Amino acid sequence: MNIEKFVQRTEILHKRLADLYQTASLLPWISPDLLPEAFKELYNTSKIVQLAAEELSQQNEELVKTRNWLEAERHHYQDLFELAPDGYLVTNTEGIIQEANLTAAKLLNVSKHFLVGKPIINFVLLEERQQVRNELIQLSQSDRVRELFVHLQQRYGELFDAALTVTVVRNQQGKAISLRWMVRNITERRQLESAKVKDKSDIFSDAYGGKLRPLHKYAKGETIFLNPLVIWYVSQGLVKLSTYCETGEEVLIGLATTGMVFGSSLTYLDIYQATALADVDLVSIYAAEVSASATLSHTLLPKIKQRLQQTESFLAICGRRRVQDRLQHLLQVLKREVGETVPEGTRLNVRFTHEDIASACCTTRVTITRLMGKFQEEGIISFDSKKHIILRDVD
Repeated sequence: MNIEKFVQRTEILHKRLADLYQTASLLPWISPDLLPEAFKELYNTSKIVQLAAEELSQQNEELVKTRNWLEAERHHYQDLFELAPDGYLVTNTEGIIQEANLTAAKLLNVSKHFLVGKPIINFVLLEERQQVRNELIQLSQSDRVRELFVHLQQRYGELFDAALTVTVVRNQQGKAISLRWMVRNITERRQLESAKVKDKSDIFSDAYGGKLRPLHKYAKGETIFLNPLVIWYVSQGLVKLSTYCETGEEVLIGLATTGMVFGSSLTYLDIYQATALADVDLVSIYAAEVSASATLSHTLLPKIKQRLQQTESFLAICGRRRVQDRLQHLLQVLKREVGETVPEGTRLNVRFTHEDIASACCTTRVTITRLMGKFQEEGIISFDSKKHIILRDVD
């Protein structure tokens, strides 16, 4: 029964009860005392029901108006979604496509109906799928907007360079329930960029037809996934390389700056961790490509040599007996690796914590704090407004 019929029947019932009550009250041969008490209660109750029905009818009209407005808004945003110039996909946390707009379907050369229910990873180049799977796992654990650069394969078509911007949608309990993807074809942009980095073409182009390698972005503080088959090239930013000793303390063993390489395949350490000390852009190079390409091996050799020289510098720190000497030697290494000239001296362009410095010097944070205070009093170091170390006449 709908609201209108309910109101109509309520009004009819109330009218009949009113007529019956009035008739019974006016009959001369029936005493008012003979009218059943239940009859009076029924009449009064019908009045309450009638008022409730009128109020319910009014509320229903307001709900209908709200529903119509929401439906119009839904159509409006659905049109924006469908006609957007960029491709949009909605997937579950495992990457299964639930919604797709017309642009995304056109980019992948697949009808919208066919896209729904398919894993997004099916359209990723085979060699890059494991990396995307790892990214999917990390996405559910972070609210940070991530941007992935991969090669996507059109159905019955060619590969194209794609930028995937991904955000996580969570429910009220904070659980990840879906992922929203913006898909853009950046082939032309990559071609322009490649023209500017011809001297690095062997690094930025893979050995399989000269396609541009995907660019992987990590934000400051994020742990970088290490694949034993991959060597990372730092296109931009700074990466901290560390291990852990038996006591559970972190030990700094290297810094991969712009133009350097690192990877788990370049070490024998069982525990090897890479952390972004600043926002970084990384290029992945398969070790098999290096073995197969003399040109690529020649290009990477100086960069591997650079990492080896830096590693020896960090080893020399541990060989000094006095902690103060270790700290002075470390500051010299950092000056060479991440220093920039400023009027006051040489500024370390990355902010290192006392824990970072202590781990590199194989000592405690308390000792480093004391020595840093001493160096500052002696004028050996100072700090800028962002707490970056400035070295002054450190020999």
